[in-house]
Amino acid sequence: MTGIRIETERLVLRDWREADTAPFHAICSDPVVMATLGPLMSRAQVATRLAQMQAMQTELGHCFWALERQSDARLIGWCGVIRGTAGPVNGKAELGWRLASDCWGHGYASEAAHGAADWVFANLPDDAAWAITTVENRASRAVMERLGMIHQPALDFDHPSVPADDPLLRHVTYRIARSEWLNR
Repeated sequence: MTGIRIETERLVLRDWREADTAPFHAICSDPVVMATLGPLMSRAQVATRLAQMQAMQTELGHCFWALERQSDARLIGWCGVIRGTAGPVNGKAELGWRLASDCWGHGYASEAAHGAADWVFANLPDDAAWAITTVENRASRAVMERLGMIHQPALDFDHPSVPADDPLLRHVTYRIARSEWLNR
């Protein structure tokens, strides 16, 4: 499945384009953005990651999609849903987002994640949507809570792809059930 286009009041979640590599690299090489996400990414690493997203979109019909602001068509990050690969979200519908630091504080992450969650419950059979982040990523945790997701402390975990001595090792797990989303 390709041709994804999810519109919210101010944003568009869409398929990736080759022209997105440079602006997404700018986001993924910003130390402010990556402080709670992991190491800065090279342009080659970003290109590889976007190719993985495109392959996931082709195979599964969803991924972390390009996130564009409607007012100026600027790529401001990504948001969407993947099949989780770590800890308690392995194989589950995992919502995720990453935005340019100058776009923080405008409600874009919450708006985009809301659109992605709507898409999940309209298009996937999953009984819940999940999200994970590092313990200290207060901004992402606030987005999860604004979505109505509930922290699942018993499912917090050390991320297997993060070195044991890295301060980003410990991750928190959030969840919202389909029934909770539809009845909110």
